[in-house]
Amino acid sequence: MPPTLQRYMRQALFLSTLLLLMPLSGCLSEADASSKGDQDEMYPSVWERHTLEWNWTGSYARVLEDGPYEALPVQEATFEVDTTGTWEGGPNSAEVHLSYWLPSNTEEGQQVPVIAVVSPYFDYGQPGSASSPTNVVGAGRGEFIYDNFIPHGYALAQVAVFATEESTGCFDYRGDGEGQGIHEAVEWLGTQNWSNGNVAIYGKSYEGATAWEAAAQGSEHLKTIVPISGTTALGPLLYKNGSAEARSQVMHSNYGGSILDYDGDDLDNLCADVLEGFLAGPTRYGLGELDPYMANYYDERSHIDKALGTYNGSIYWVQGMQDWNVDPHQVFGGPPGTQWYQTYIDEGYEVAGMLGQWEHNYPDQWTKHNNQESGYGGEAIHNMTRWDWGQDLFEWMEYYLKGIGEKPPLHAQIQRNDGEWRIEETWPPLDATVMDLDIGECTNTGAFVGGGAAVVGGGQTVELTCPALSEDTDMHIAGLPTFHLTAVPTFDGGQIFIEMQDAVTGIRLGHATMDIRYHEGGYEAQTVVPGQTLVMYMEFQAMDVLLPAGHGLKFVLAENGEDYLAPACGNTCTVHVIPSASTVGLPLIDRDGSNLLITPQGDDAANNL
Repeated sequence: MPPTLQRYMRQALFLSTLLLLMPLSGCLSEADASSKGDQDEMYPSVWERHTLEWNWTGSYARVLEDGPYEALPVQEATFEVDTTGTWEGGPNSAEVHLSYWLPSNTEEGQQVPVIAVVSPYFDYGQPGSASSPTNVVGAGRGEFIYDNFIPHGYALAQVAVFATEESTGCFDYRGDGEGQGIHEAVEWLGTQNWSNGNVAIYGKSYEGATAWEAAAQGSEHLKTIVPISGTTALGPLLYKNGSAEARSQVMHSNYGGSILDYDGDDLDNLCADVLEGFLAGPTRYGLGELDPYMANYYDERSHIDKALGTYNGSIYWVQGMQDWNVDPHQVFGGPPGTQWYQTYIDEGYEVAGMLGQWEHNYPDQWTKHNNQESGYGGEAIHNMTRWDWGQDLFEWMEYYLKGIGEKPPLHAQIQRNDGEWRIEETWPPLDATVMDLDIGECTNTGAFVGGGAAVVGGGQTVELTCPALSEDTDMHIAGLPTFHLTAVPTFDGGQIFIEMQDAVTGIRLGHATMDIRYHEGGYEAQTVVPGQTLVMYMEFQAMDVLLPAGHGLKFVLAENGEDYLAPACGNTCTVHVIPSASTVGLPLIDRDGSNLLITPQGDDAANNL
């Protein structure tokens, strides 16, 4: 190990040990926390990490230096929750089951913070092929915390949501009942005699959604959340401006399978909150916002809006910019005119972000990063895996759960589609300027989109090919481009899916989709009259891409694409598009290279093999 790094780690270990001798409870004030040490002295700067030696021999990232403690044998706990009135026709009490591992310093009476993974996936599946229970360290997510954080004086907890594994009650798919059980787990973890009172929730996908469910409950013990492509609101996850993802029809019933362990108790777990979800997809797809009962179902399962002003902790947001499972709109979307990431900053929350060109993966999940195709992150693979993720998160947890060191930089680490990383104050950048692209200057191949099976080839499409944005300067698009598309419906319905491409290379840059009944954006459908000329205010998924000098853009318009269903009105609802009266807004930034971040990517790093 380099002498400079040894010095950094000796100082960090000394200060960590000194502070752990003092009882900690509750949340340290910013002044108290920042007085514990100088981060520049405790840790190598993020700008210097590429010069250090990293352990990239495993399947996930490791901290720079292992801690001094060992993990004690697993312990389990079950506690009862009063659920009176929680579920229609459900039980009045239910039990939460969890397992936890303590570091060996707790044997000396030291109190430690807790990092929890809260999930429906413990002991899930048919006998013989079921996933591991809570008392076995979970592959990937649990192992990462177990190996990196327990040795540094953290507890790891794995919590089963209601009606999964050994927890009882009803499986309330991301509903109020599930949130109540998660909240009680946080309270339990924060009040044990071995706990310093500070709890974090960490996890990807559903396990990132449980972090937002907990945040919406407002426990004083929840000090930070690290949602990794975590669902923030169920309705916008499955319906983008009214366009339905294919999984929207079956997702609720599929997740109902998470309560099944194939024994005689399965039917007892099917409460009304679960059963109504079986209707949620087909009802919303057919009736849109016209069914108020299902609107209530989705409102209950929106957590990011409820957490705003209720949650009292920090947020480390991790998102795959090429994620089609939990897309970037879950972070950068919101009601019209809202971007959740910036909204939380504006409301005074301490927010950082790591935004890579990976799909539905962890920042250090190199085996899956390698599977990405061109236009879907493939051009960034060589520089994608964050081997310093463990250290980055360690410095975050040290401050927010132990009060050690200065406040971590509240910045956004963003990767461009060609692989380049940089650090921005926030993302999308606030200094972006919008270039208006007149689509009337582009060549086009038609005027009608849609028609479904009634048209040979599955529906009419329109291609718009636009001239180079600049002949001598690369154009850096960073944010959520807009397409204000003038259109005329031929029916009370219809849909447009747009793929943006580099007109020279054909590489996909991004996409947008909208049901014409949602032409004003957001979640409110409106009746449209056939023959009515209107503007569809479409917004692309977040993108950070480079368009080389001399290259133009190409837009391919179809009635559906990739993961999205065709419009519910079928093959009767073609849409007449009028490109000559349409405009595209491109958020552009200009950077001089001073915020370029070189990440650790050695010759032996797995994603370079």
